[in-house]
Amino acid sequence: MGVWSQLAGQVFLDWLALPTGLRWIDIGCGSDAFTELLAQRCAPTGIQGIDPSEEQLVFARARSALHEATFQTGDAMALPFDANQFDAAVMALVLFFVPNPFKGVAELERVVRPGGIVTAYHWVATDNPLAPFRDELRALGVAVALPVSIDTTRLEALHGLWTGAGLEAVELREIEVQRTFADFDELWHSTMGISQVEDAVAQLSAGDAELLRARLRARLPADAQGRITYAARANAIKGRVPKAGKS
Repeated sequence: MGVWSQLAGQVFLDWLALPTGLRWIDIGCGSDAFTELLAQRCAPTGIQGIDPSEEQLVFARARSALHEATFQTGDAMALPFDANQFDAAVMALVLFFVPNPFKGVAELERVVRPGGIVTAYHWVATDNPLAPFRDELRALGVAVALPVSIDTTRLEALHGLWTGAGLEAVELREIEVQRTFADFDELWHSTMGISQVEDAVAQLSAGDAELLRARLRARLPADAQGRITYAARANAIKGRVPKAGKS
């Protein structure tokens, strides 16, 4: 998923068009795929990465390219920082995993200084990179679990979260990206590296696994050179912390 994430992340950061030299907090940074992109594209003075998984953060800390970043475990709904500590906050493909997204967005607003920016983007539930696999698995009787707060993928839901937190100058953006695989085997092996799909496929009999491959080949046809290209969509949002009335 890292390649998909970076494709969407590049469009997202271009849209934000923020100045260099900001201090960022990246909530749900995982193994740092977006954090690395943020460091490369935005030249921040610092990035604080937060994730609940220490195993993911061990990998992130080992990356020598991110000298400006520090990482620690934390809960998106109770960030371990005082108020007004950052210039910008981001959740990259994370908000729909937060059990209480209202509290998560309120925490973003709390730790960003007045005039700072609060941002997020995440995949659309019905049109994300795993949608073809998820739909075909469901047709074979195997469900792939959806994120806990999947309704937050809708633009109107995002807008309600940002305005409900008191953020101003709220803007929304749809992002579409596409990825080309050299052939079906590359697509298959790439997606089998994602644990939720791999675990679901493991529940299939050998015959059903072959049927899944056949259904996906039919759904995602190759071009004359054998390449397979398909698109995914994400929704993005940004808003400013009010300069007046925040202590």
